[in-house]
Amino acid sequence: MTTWNLNGTQKHVLICNGSSCMRKDGEEITVAIRDEINELELDDKIHTSRTRCNGRCKDACVVVVYPEGNWYEVDSPEKGRSIIKSHVDPTIELGDSLIYSFNNEEFRAINTDKRIKGIEKGEKKQAKV
Repeated sequence: MTTWNLNGTQKHVLICNGSSCMRKDGEEITVAIRDEINELELDDKIHTSRTRCNGRCKDACVVVVYPEGNWYEVDSPEKGRSIIKSHVDPTIELGDSLIYSFNNEEFRAINTDKRIKGIEKGEKKQAKV
């Protein structure tokens, strides 16, 4: 297993490769994101990790960028490339793809009119009792 030296890394991009995301071009999106990082020569600044399910299957394919804590619905390889480009060029607008944003020490749902709310963690816990 590779152990990366992450000194100097500024961003961590988590790309969901769970089953729902993979059915919605997850592999192609993963390749496009990594290719864009390479093309922009950002390998030493942006690290990527494939994840399993992130629990937002209805928003597949889900890409999370830290340290910002932004969760995105990525519906095409081009949108994946745009996410990477937006960290170099802040004029690139991604608002329609944003699912959650981390503000004031908690996640806030964005674009709620076009997304399902999901199960509240407290609700799920109470259901098991």
